[in-house]
Amino acid sequence: MTDDDILAEFHASDALLEGHFVLSSGRHSDRYLQCARVLMNAERAARLARALAHKLPREIRSQIDVVVGPAMGGLIIGHEMGRALGKDALFLERPTGIFELRRGFRLEPGQRVLMVEDVVTTGLSSREAIAAVQREGGEVIAEASLVDRSNGSVDLGVPFFPLIAIAVPSYAEDEVPPELAAIPVTKPGSRKA
Repeated sequence: MTDDDILAEFHASDALLEGHFVLSSGRHSDRYLQCARVLMNAERAARLARALAHKLPREIRSQIDVVVGPAMGGLIIGHEMGRALGKDALFLERPTGIFELRRGFRLEPGQRVLMVEDVVTTGLSSREAIAAVQREGGEVIAEASLVDRSNGSVDLGVPFFPLIAIAVPSYAEDEVPPELAAIPVTKPGSRKA
């Protein structure tokens, strides 16, 4: 898939929103990618996951034992990546604010994990999820995501493979431009303030 093909998938599902948004990272933006909408169609989700799987170098694909995605954003795309790679897919939850495996999911010591997210902006959730996998005995060997919103600046401590990089400015709360501050704010992400 080309970048234009990928963006067409987001536009076709009304997943690219405009307004004033507070992202899961706490930063503000005038655009928001609602990946749940792009992934609500199973065929589209499978297409995007196959394209993302093809972005992974062969040597990394051959090392993956299991796919893990943090809930909520990484749940659907993580499951579809598991299907595309022929691997089991688990998900992390944070019922008390800290990511953990639940529902009988477990990792064997040293199991090699591909972490999968929908969107990466600052990498905070990804780093928290990677730390959770390490606490559970696994080893994250790479991360893949549908979208890199970090403008290429994110460091996850592991190789990072986004399907597409989208340069959308985001602002700290004290840096929000007046024209954006004048628009009522929406917080569409899954993380509570």
